[in-house]
Amino acid sequence: MDIPQLRAQLDQVDRDLVRLAAERQRIVAEIGASKRGSGRPLRDFRREKEVLDNVRGHAREAGIDPELAAGLMQLLIAASLTRQEQDTVRALSQGGGKRALVIGGSGRMGAWFARFLDAQGYAVEVADPVANSAGFHQRERWDEGELSHDLIVVATPLRPAARILGALAVHKPPGIVFDLGSIKTPLRESLQALNAAGVRATSIHPMFGPSANVLAGRHVVLIDSGDREALETARSLFSSTTAITVEMDLDEHDRVIALVLGLSHALNIAFVAALAGSGVDAERLKAVSSTTFGAQLGIAEAVARENPHLYFEIQSLNEHNGPALTALDEAVHTLLAAVRNGDEASFVALMQQGRDYLHERAE
Repeated sequence: MDIPQLRAQLDQVDRDLVRLAAERQRIVAEIGASKRGSGRPLRDFRREKEVLDNVRGHAREAGIDPELAAGLMQLLIAASLTRQEQDTVRALSQGGGKRALVIGGSGRMGAWFARFLDAQGYAVEVADPVANSAGFHQRERWDEGELSHDLIVVATPLRPAARILGALAVHKPPGIVFDLGSIKTPLRESLQALNAAGVRATSIHPMFGPSANVLAGRHVVLIDSGDREALETARSLFSSTTAITVEMDLDEHDRVIALVLGLSHALNIAFVAALAGSGVDAERLKAVSSTTFGAQLGIAEAVARENPHLYFEIQSLNEHNGPALTALDEAVHTLLAAVRNGDEASFVALMQQGRDYLHERAE
């Protein structure tokens, strides 16, 4: 057969693959409905491993790369989890008959949360001077109307969030109030003012970005600021998902975030800045990319596309960031000194220190 005939066959195979993927999604939806009826959890890690092992076996029998087949199946599993999670959130309708106000709901994370609450059945209103793309009812200023909502979510940058939370303590809304801030110490006084005013308030930190479609394996940090009812209400918003909730106090959160966000962001910002100053074209580097460089570049590119003003807040407003950045500075200087001085022992010791730390973590 000539090339056009072969391509026609290939097109038919592609159509069959898409049709079979759609059929798989249909079965997945039925499984999800059955799980909801029986109270079973959405995610079954043992079943996922079984599916991947089976697919690798089928691939060997078919004479194709088992890891290629497993990679394709992992994409389908992720799509299945997304479908089941979204269906479950809608089916349970925890917010049926309730109202939510998302302050800053036209921003990326605010818009994500507005859609998330809408999927749960909440009647969502957005307070933001920028028009929201989802068509939710909107007011330009949060304080220009009544505040009798069941939930008030503050999804603004940290400095305005502190002012808004403090002002809400004066307004004393009857519903649950919480913020989505990446750093909590700048909000301490405002959260204390809310509690002192008798407002049911807490604080949460979704450890994912606005592009997240499925929450499987994602973490949501819940901050205990003195009101258990508010905290449990915030936790319940994620009960119909596969997200993992982690509870901690405000200071522990910011100490941990100094490493989880502050250190990792700083490392990738410095990495991209070093590349930009190298004088070598980025596409040329990609053309000879190693496995390590490719993985690091992928992470760094994602960081570079984020909001630099938000990332500056994460670095500058966290009072626990100093030790983390100092440790990074010391590690870089130790590495440079070892290389420049030909000190192999120091270089090996630095790598061994990291290896020992990760080994202890794994155990």
